[in-house]
Amino acid sequence: MSDPLHTRFCELAGVRHPIVQTGMGWVSGARLTAATSEAGGLGILAAVTMTFDQMRDAVHEVKERTANPFGVNVRPDQPGLAERLRFVVDAGVRVVSFAGAPSKDVVSRLHDAGALAIPTVGAARHAEKMLDFGVDAVIAQGSEGGGHTGSVPTSLLLPQVCDAVAAEIPVLGAGGFHDGRGLVAALAYGADGIAMGTRFLLTQESRVPERIKDRYLDATVFDTVVTTALDGAPQRVIRTELVAALEASSIVTRLPRAVRNALELRKVTHTSMPDLVREGLAMRKSQDLSWSQLAMAANAPMLVKAALVDGDPTIGVLPTGQVTGVIAELPTVAQLVDRIITDARATLARLHG
Repeated sequence: MSDPLHTRFCELAGVRHPIVQTGMGWVSGARLTAATSEAGGLGILAAVTMTFDQMRDAVHEVKERTANPFGVNVRPDQPGLAERLRFVVDAGVRVVSFAGAPSKDVVSRLHDAGALAIPTVGAARHAEKMLDFGVDAVIAQGSEGGGHTGSVPTSLLLPQVCDAVAAEIPVLGAGGFHDGRGLVAALAYGADGIAMGTRFLLTQESRVPERIKDRYLDATVFDTVVTTALDGAPQRVIRTELVAALEASSIVTRLPRAVRNALELRKVTHTSMPDLVREGLAMRKSQDLSWSQLAMAANAPMLVKAALVDGDPTIGVLPTGQVTGVIAELPTVAQLVDRIITDARATLARLHG
């Protein structure tokens, strides 16, 4: 009898378990990514918030820590994308995931180099478009998910996306997953695995400061909010005094701060002013942003960095999935992956018996 937990995605990505650790900006560094892949899942390095040199060093570090496949997450409209992709595929990275929709040309170039393209989608029609572009799999994230998220819950979105494209490519469910029962539920919907962010953020290998992890562990399922006050797009974060203040303020009062943080982000990421302008114009065109929204979009990563890297939630924000409200401890990545697979097998046995 075939193993129900060895899915098409396992075959596609070359991993033992159908579990993906998503590319969380400022969080998914080399240690967390390598630990996930070494445990049998697919770790994804968050390169969107890295300079090219930082990304290069992180890829080399992951390869030193594990011989198993891993991925790198990029944004389709970030400056220097072609150079980044050339390095990634030359380094033998198996998967490139996208924070946004990649172009058909980018997907073709990855295929020519022997790499896989996996975007995240929030609607069945988006999955169908990505299938037309030739992507190898999609991650369908429901509204429970952290960071930028849609309005359709996973329990409705995932079966819709599976009905639309799972006959052709693997689908991974994201948003609300944290244990083996969830993995079995995703398989029942027609998916080939699950992708998790917050659950991996709350592990021992995550580089998020311990006091910030404690803030996540203390949160309940009622302590998150979806807000547009950060960059104009819906994002799920932990409700804090700063978030409440941002929501209560007008764009006029938020804008000067956003511009200052956008310029500070340029320094942190070593982005030249011409590249910053080009990036802004590309984001404005692809996402139909106003100039004020554009400034807020550039501001948001610095707000996240202030909390998740610098450890100060009073001046930063805490992106999170609603699942933070049911997580109470910090296992190692290996313990987490093993527990999910063990629980999934126990759940399948219970259903069978």
